[in-house]
Amino acid sequence: MSRAVTINLPGGDGVPERYTLGEPGRWPTEARFTGRAAYAAARVVADPRTAHAPGGSAALDWDATLAHRRRLWALGFGVAEAMDTAQRGMGLDWPAAAELISRSAAEARACGGVVACGAGTDHAGELASLDEVVAAYAAQLEHVVGAGGRAIVMASRQLARLARHADDYAAVYGKVLALVDEPAILHWLGPMFDPQLAGYWGSDDLEAATETFLRVVTEHRDRIDGVKVSLLDRDHEVRLRAALPAGVRLYTGDDFHYPELIAGDGVHYSDALLGIFDAIAPAAAAALVALDAGDLAGYEASLAPTVPLARHVFAAPTQFYKTGLAFLGWVTGQQDAFTMIGGQATARSLTHLAGVFRLADAAGLLPDPPLAAARMRSFLAVHGIDG
Repeated sequence: MSRAVTINLPGGDGVPERYTLGEPGRWPTEARFTGRAAYAAARVVADPRTAHAPGGSAALDWDATLAHRRRLWALGFGVAEAMDTAQRGMGLDWPAAAELISRSAAEARACGGVVACGAGTDHAGELASLDEVVAAYAAQLEHVVGAGGRAIVMASRQLARLARHADDYAAVYGKVLALVDEPAILHWLGPMFDPQLAGYWGSDDLEAATETFLRVVTEHRDRIDGVKVSLLDRDHEVRLRAALPAGVRLYTGDDFHYPELIAGDGVHYSDALLGIFDAIAPAAAAALVALDAGDLAGYEASLAPTVPLARHVFAAPTQFYKTGLAFLGWVTGQQDAFTMIGGQATARSLTHLAGVFRLADAAGLLPDPPLAAARMRSFLAVHGIDG
């Protein structure tokens, strides 16, 4: 029997209390499943030897960043590259994103992985017209296609500022989708993830926005593989996926309700493109293998314990969820330092990250408890706490 590992861990009130780590889960390191299409939106690993001040350029640890993608591919996931999980729009500038897309696509070809890459308008700065928005999308789509990736058409902050009504969105997306050769994934990212996207699709009213979104998808269904919806609204997603044209997938981006959305209701189900898969990939892979086998109890047993962790990591302000993912990457030994581009390692509090640690342990996602405890103790020491 292994010796119990204990640590003084702050509770919700910040007061340290003795905590004993559990046993890690017996998760696969390789897996294959076919019943659901599943992408993990992957984080990046910052180079700890480089300054990462807010507003500065992004410098990545390429070895650790690509090694993480190889882990995800081995577990059967596609990688959704250069998305908001990779700090797109929060430190990852377009030059770094473009290099990430090129390197990740080349790595995918080398090891038989699947990669889909975000194409947006974030390189273009202030734009003056809708035609300039289309041109900005075209430039990034050209890079994604040239690298060999499937395109994920990301939401555009510039479009959100310039569009006057729903027809402007329909016109822009019609022109952008005409540029893709292979069916793309359309991403609807809610304002809880990026406040600058409030009112996307021409309305703050969710049903009115959905009507415009469905109009775009229906008119261009032959150019759309699926839609990735990140609104954290389970009931809306259930209604939306039932209304989609035949053959268009709904990739859930709901990091709160993913187990039941992926399992489905007996008529429809959601595929997945999730940031939380970055942290829970071994458990999620085991769950999806069980789902393939019709083992719903096994699916639930693997995935249900990850939900409290996901809800904590993605708690408001939701856009800072990346900090929890990078922290877990460090305490699990996947990266050597808890450093993030743009200084985002400071975006969550000590008590929040202590909660991430506890909930990851409860889900069996700390594969090396002594290492996790040692790293947590060093983090606590920086905050003046004897772990």
